[in-house]
Amino acid sequence: MSKTTFLVVIALVNVCSTLAQGCGRNPCGVGAVCQETTGGRPVCSCPVGYSGNPLTNCRRSECLDHTECRGDQACRNGNCVNPCSGVCGLNANCDVRNHVPVCSCPRNMAGDPFVSCRLRDPEEQCRPSPCGSNTKCEVINNVPTCSCLSGYIGSPLTGCRHECETDAECGGLEFCLKFKCSNACSQCGKGATCARVTNHRSVCECPKGYIGSPYTECRAECYGDIDCPAGRPACIYGVCKNPCDGSCGVNADCNLRGLTPVCSCPRDMTGDPFVSCRPFTKEDLCIPNPCGTNAVCTPGYDRTNRERPVCTCPPGYTGNALSNCVRGECQSDSDCADHRACINYQCVDPCLGQCGTGAQCQAKRHLAICTCPAGTDGDALVACRFTKSYPVARYH
Repeated sequence: MSKTTFLVVIALVNVCSTLAQGCGRNPCGVGAVCQETTGGRPVCSCPVGYSGNPLTNCRRSECLDHTECRGDQACRNGNCVNPCSGVCGLNANCDVRNHVPVCSCPRNMAGDPFVSCRLRDPEEQCRPSPCGSNTKCEVINNVPTCSCLSGYIGSPLTGCRHECETDAECGGLEFCLKFKCSNACSQCGKGATCARVTNHRSVCECPKGYIGSPYTECRAECYGDIDCPAGRPACIYGVCKNPCDGSCGVNADCNLRGLTPVCSCPRDMTGDPFVSCRPFTKEDLCIPNPCGTNAVCTPGYDRTNRERPVCTCPPGYTGNALSNCVRGECQSDSDCADHRACINYQCVDPCLGQCGTGAQCQAKRHLAICTCPAGTDGDALVACRFTKSYPVARYH
C-alpha cells in the first residue's frame, strides 16, 4: 500500500469515527458550522457570507450585500461584479444605478433594450398620426408636429376644414375657388387690369391701346412698327404712337427723321425747342453776342432799316469791335507824361497836326503851344509869314 493511499484510509477512518460521535468532537473545518441530523449525524456547512470547503476551512466572501461593493458593482454569490454583464440586448446601453443595471436604447435608436435596439425611423412617431383629420404629421426636431393640409384651416390637433364653401366666407376682395379664398382680381384675363371688385367679383379692363377680352386675354395693339398706321408709325410698348407727341417744347415744330423726332423753333421764333419757343425781340439780336472780344452789342438798324446788331468798343477801349477791343493806354491826360496828351486812349504828342504852316509847337501840360518863330508873324494855328523888316536870306 502506498503512503498516499494509507493517509486517505486514515482520514476516512477519522471521519467515520467523528461521524459516530456527532458534532461533539467538532468534526468541521475552520469557520464551518456543524448541525446534527435527526439520526445524530453531523452536517458541516459554511455560514452565510462564507465560502470554501466546510470540512477544512470556510473563508468570508468578498461581499454580503450590494453596500459592500462600489456603486457601479453588485454583490453576486459573494463577489463584487459588473451587474451589466450579459444583461442588456444588442446595441443597448447599460447604466448602473444603485448597483442595479438599467438598460436603454441609445438616442436615435428604438426597440427593446433587453433584446435589441435598432436605428429609429423619425417618421414612426407619426404612425399612427396623433393629428386630426385633413392634416399632415411631420417630425420636427424629434417632435411630431401637426399642420392643416393646403386649402384647409382649423386646429390640426382636432381636425381641419375647408377654408371656404361660399364667397361669403371670404373677404370682400376675395372669392371662394376650389374651397380656397382667392384674390378676386385673379378672375381677369391675361394682360388685363383689375379696375375694382364688387360682390366678390372683379371688374376687368384691357389697358389703353390693348384689344381683346379682359376676362380671357388682352393683347397689344401692335408688335412692331409695321403694324402701325402712318399717323402713328411707331410701336411703343405695344401701342401705336406718333414719336413727336410730347417730345418738343411749347410752340416748337416737330419733324420725324425716320422714327426720330427732331424739334426746332419756327423761323420767326427763338428759344429752346425742347422747352418753349417765343417770338424774336430786339434783345435777341445780341444773344449770343456776335461782336468781338470786349465789344458791346447794341440792337440797331442797317442802311435798309432792317434790324441788326451794332458792335462798338466800350469807353476806354480801341480796336475793331467785330474782332477785338483792346483797353487803351490811358483814360485821361493825367495818365500820360506832361509832354503827352491822351488822344483816342493813347498817350501821343499833342503837337501833331495842331499848329499852322511855319509855326513852332511846344508840348507842355499835355497841350500843344503854337508860336510863330522870330521874324515871322501871323496866326500860329494857321500860318506864320516873314515880316518886311526881317532880312531874307538870298541864295544864289
